[in-house]
Amino acid sequence: MTTSTTDTPVYYIGLMSGTSLDGIDAALVAIASNTPPTLVASHASAMPEALHNELLQLCHAEKVSFATLARAEAAFCQMQADAVKALLRQQGVSIDQVAAIGSHGQTIEHAPSGHAGGPAYTLQLDNPSLLAELTGATVVADFRRRDLAAGGQAAPLAPAFHQALFGRREGEQLILNLGGFANLTWLPSNPDAPVTGFDTGPANVLLDAWFAKHQQGRFDRDGAWAASGRVDPRLLERLLAAPFFHQPPPRSTGRELFHLPWLASHLTGHEPPHDVQATLAELTAASVAQGIEQLPLSHPDVTLITCGGGAHNAHLMARLAAYLPNMTFTSPSAYGWPEDWIEAGAFAWLAHQRLHQLPGNLPSVTGASGPRILGGIYAP
Repeated sequence: MTTSTTDTPVYYIGLMSGTSLDGIDAALVAIASNTPPTLVASHASAMPEALHNELLQLCHAEKVSFATLARAEAAFCQMQADAVKALLRQQGVSIDQVAAIGSHGQTIEHAPSGHAGGPAYTLQLDNPSLLAELTGATVVADFRRRDLAAGGQAAPLAPAFHQALFGRREGEQLILNLGGFANLTWLPSNPDAPVTGFDTGPANVLLDAWFAKHQQGRFDRDGAWAASGRVDPRLLERLLAAPFFHQPPPRSTGRELFHLPWLASHLTGHEPPHDVQATLAELTAASVAQGIEQLPLSHPDVTLITCGGGAHNAHLMARLAAYLPNMTFTSPSAYGWPEDWIEAGAFAWLAHQRLHQLPGNLPSVTGASGPRILGGIYAP
């Protein structure tokens, strides 16, 4: 299925539920030829507590019933459909005006190197057939596994969108996404040079989990609890010794590696909980700084575009600034894209790429054997 590319903007919707499991982000994006994608409208739906807990239990579960999977999948897809309808209703746009919905699904496990000697895999809970039925729109989904089949990590995919969004601007660009996990994208000033992108490690995933274990709520607003603690240098050293932080790109990770049992294995049991939270924030800042050190930046004072939920964490941003004193931090809102909507926008753009039979991955980022058209098309 293809559509023609014209100078008239065409609407796409991107749906994203990240590893933080906090809700569904729906972005209405206009895409025209020869111009960067434009964010038209957005809608966020908070994840109900029951579904949040069920999805959390599914992540990296050793055993699960098909009935549990089906129940969670149906509830998740209904939530996605409701988010689409709310987005279109608030904007006064008909579903017939939307070329396609790009659905990322909910990552349950990501193992690009396999598990216990088995094949590589990445699993996103989703039902694009049901989503097409519920919305009456063409749905594009299952973006990651084609890159994986081509020998890639299947992640991160956002750098290709970052290139489409920021790559036409002068000079090099450095983008940091602070979602459940943190990932970097470097767009070199030379348009012929390869784009670099990779996961640096955990961002909100451990901070949220540790906060929920010891405090009321799902996340540490503004990093206030972390700011009340003191960094434990010995704990930080033990955490940073994990092999992932010393693995060269391409690399990606997820909850199957960084989770509360992993953290517990490095604790003595005598650490004050707020000191652990402070140390987890320091872990994110330090690992991002280590990742930036791996990039061939032409200038150490390049501007860093920060996005994702972690960009709202004042304490985390202060710790990043301490590790990166020569860098200027800026918001993607300066380019018309608020911090929270880059990832959802990426999957709208990936749906556009699929309908036009254009590659959606960057082999220099994922390590795939070549550019690949990502995703399957599900007609309404």
